[in-house]
Amino acid sequence: MNSPRAGLVTATFRKMTAEEIVRLAAANSLTALEWGGDIHVPPGDLARAAEVASLTRGAGLSTICYGSYYRVGHGGENGTSPFADILQTAEALGAPVIRVWPGNRGSADADAAYYDKVCTDAVVIAGAAAERGIQVAFELHGGTLTDTPASVRRLYDTLDHPNIRALWQPLSSLDRAAQDESLEVVLPRLAHVHVFHWRPGPGVERRPLREGQPEWSAWMERIAAAGSRPDFLLEFVRGDDPGQLGADAASLRGWLAGAGEGGSRRP
Repeated sequence: MNSPRAGLVTATFRKMTAEEIVRLAAANSLTALEWGGDIHVPPGDLARAAEVASLTRGAGLSTICYGSYYRVGHGGENGTSPFADILQTAEALGAPVIRVWPGNRGSADADAAYYDKVCTDAVVIAGAAAERGIQVAFELHGGTLTDTPASVRRLYDTLDHPNIRALWQPLSSLDRAAQDESLEVVLPRLAHVHVFHWRPGPGVERRPLREGQPEWSAWMERIAAAGSRPDFLLEFVRGDDPGQLGADAASLRGWLAGAGEGGSRRP
C-alpha cells in the first residue's frame, strides 16, 4: 500500500501564480497538489488545465485533486459552472478526484426535501465522473450538509455510492469530540485530508502547524489504524505566508515519516 504524501491545497496562496506555487511546493518537498478551481484552474478553461497539468508533472509533482467549488444540488445556478465543465477540466488536469460541497446551506436549515435534492444530484455527478475514471469527494465544510457528524452520517447512509468519497478537515465549529466523531464517520470513504491548526475560541486564529502536534498525531494514528492511506494537504497557512509554509511542511513531513515507522513523532 502506498505511503501517504505531504502536499498543498493551492487555494492557500490565491495571490500566487501556478508557476510560483509549483516552485514553492517543490522547494519544500511537497509532492501532491490540490489545484483550486477558483483562481488557478478555472472550470471550462481546458487549455489552462492542460498547461497546469504539464507544469505539475514537469516539476515531479502529482495532481491528486481538483478543488472545485461545485455546490451539489445547485449546479449551473446563478451563473455557476455546470458539473460537465468541472468534469472536463478535472480530466484535462489529470485529477483523479474532484472536491465538491454538498449543498449551499447548513444541516440545521435543511429539510428532507433538501437532502433529497442534494443526494439526487450527487448520484448523477458521481455516475458521470465514474465514466471518466474520476471520483467525487464531499469536503466537510460549514454551511453544507457535512457540517456535523450526524449530518455527514445521514448523507453517506442515504447515498452509499461507491464513487463518492470524503475529504476530511477538523471543522473549527466543532469541539474536539465532534471532530473525532466526524473523522470516524468518514474513515471508510476517506480520500484526502486538509491539514492546518487553528487556535479555537472567538476570532479563530491560524497558528503554526507544529502547535497542533497532539491532535494531528492522534488523528493520523487513527487513520493509519483503520488501514486508510489518504494524502495530507496543507491549507490555511498562518498569515498566508510562504515562509510559514516551510515550517508547516517540515512538521507534516516529520509526522508522516514517524507514522511510517510505526508511530507519530514530533519533528
